[in-house]
Amino acid sequence: MPNVSVELHPAQMQIFNSKARFKIAACGRRFGKSHLAAWTLLIKGLQSPDKDIFYIAPTFQQAKDIMWSVLKDIGKDLIKSTHENTATITLINDRKIYLKGSDRPDTLRGVGLRYVVLDEYAFMKPSVWELIIRPTLADVKGEALFIGTPEGRNHFFDLYCEAKKDDEWEAFSFNSTDNPLIDPKEIEVARRTMSTQAFRQEFEASFESFSGGIFQEDWFIEDEEPADGHYVIAVDPAGFEQVAKERGSRGSKLDETAIAIVKISGDSWWVKDILHGRWNIKKTAERILNTAIATQANTVGIEAGALKNAIMPYLEDQMRINNRWVVISEVTHGGKKKTDRITWSLQGRMEHGKISFNSKRDWKDFVDQMTAFPSPQVHDDQLDALAYIDQVSVADFANSIDIDEWEPTDEHAGY
Repeated sequence: MPNVSVELHPAQMQIFNSKARFKIAACGRRFGKSHLAAWTLLIKGLQSPDKDIFYIAPTFQQAKDIMWSVLKDIGKDLIKSTHENTATITLINDRKIYLKGSDRPDTLRGVGLRYVVLDEYAFMKPSVWELIIRPTLADVKGEALFIGTPEGRNHFFDLYCEAKKDDEWEAFSFNSTDNPLIDPKEIEVARRTMSTQAFRQEFEASFESFSGGIFQEDWFIEDEEPADGHYVIAVDPAGFEQVAKERGSRGSKLDETAIAIVKISGDSWWVKDILHGRWNIKKTAERILNTAIATQANTVGIEAGALKNAIMPYLEDQMRINNRWVVISEVTHGGKKKTDRITWSLQGRMEHGKISFNSKRDWKDFVDQMTAFPSPQVHDDQLDALAYIDQVSVADFANSIDIDEWEPTDEHAGY
């Protein structure tokens, strides 16, 4: 093996130098997980006498996005050839590093491995390790590194706890601040704007439970309308009649359509109202446009899906009739579960007093939803509509600066 100078900061080196066969590292955002993984892959590949190396991310595209450029950059003097289509790197000793996605489990089978890195294991199915990868390490006593940021107390947490009890394993936990290259001011900005739970999870690598008590009643603040700002609207539609027929459900058990009307002032939201009810499609379209006219809102976000598609012809008719046009922005769940999406959008803002509510409205229904969330016995339609304001405000900003092809990247609300 050639003489290689591994360039990692002290906390990364603790993990890298561990002699444990299996290592699991829970690390805060921006700790430097990718560089640690890349150096591990390169050195383990150069040390391997016979078997190849896997790097596995939750999806194949993520594996390429995260690791391809990093490996080519820091390993440029150690790489013999690359094959981008298959995301394969051949090292100067002819050992190969394969970038893989856990979303393609069939591509992980039938091989013997010397080493594997599982990045963001919290977002993979545990069966990927238990039923597929672990057996591939058996014949040569291969090794593994699990690395990622916690995602609640799921299988990553379970494995982390088990690792502390097993002599073949070593468990590590490092904060974002353990990376000396991170500006501490950036961490403090995040601390002030994120919820306490979210900050602990994302920056302190704490395995937080989001199963209950997500919102506290004393976070609910009523206030007068601020003088400055502009309105945006978010709609969470519910297909009352259609859904009831399909489910054979009684109407009282179905969600309502909710229309959140919010004034954005700097980084604060003032909630004027959240209209909610079970209306037909035409009435829903009328309420959306009448609300936009009354508040002079220029952007309305509507949850993507069949119900949005059903509403749009009626809404366009209303805009023609009233000669009042608004930008309709499609908002999506972004692959997140509803509980996670609502939590990330609202929890930090509410805890830090960045959301206030119209003192001239009765908010009992909303507070009931908020304090019970998440609960299958209580509706969450008003919370869901309010959470979408996060996306609508970004789209509204893009519209206001008139950039033809501007598109928001994945946003974590409260950052």
